[in-house]
Amino acid sequence: AKVYVGNLPYDVDSERLAQLFEQAGVVEVSEVIYNRETDQSRGFGFVTMSTIEEAEKAVEMFHRYDVNGRLLTVNKAAPRGARVERPPRDSGSSFRIYVGNLPWQVDDSRLVELFSEHGKVVDARVVYDRDTGRSRGFGFVTMASQPELDDAIAALDGQSLEGRAL
Repeated sequence: AKVYVGNLPYDVDSERLAQLFEQAGVVEVSEVIYNRETDQSRGFGFVTMSTIEEAEKAVEMFHRYDVNGRLLTVNKAAPRGARVERPPRDSGSSFRIYVGNLPWQVDDSRLVELFSEHGKVVDARVVYDRDTGRSRGFGFVTMASQPELDDAIAALDGQSLEGRAL
């Protein structure tokens, strides 16, 4: 269950945000959003808690919570609006990216969940070792369009997923 965190001090990164929200329960994903041109925090982010109850507890605990003199705005994240389904293009242009440093337990459906917050996911695959069946720690995600791909890269590049920077 995802919560929006606004009015963040610019020096709070994803790791610090996760540490704060761990007081409310298990943090699955923590991401501070950065300006892709300046690499400066945009002063907001999202935290995905493992349960709805923990997300509600996080809202109660941290809405108007003082961090370095700034009062946080915390509320349940609104789901992205429904997107129009488009068939994949046959032009051969692919909006596919490599996703590395994945935690071993992340599977295809977790990749879809993570990237679908940034647009329509056409395909998501974790690469597994043929002999052991274990994840090789990387995969590929194909988005429906270039803007969605750019948005996903801007939001997720370097972000922490279960303790590992993507």
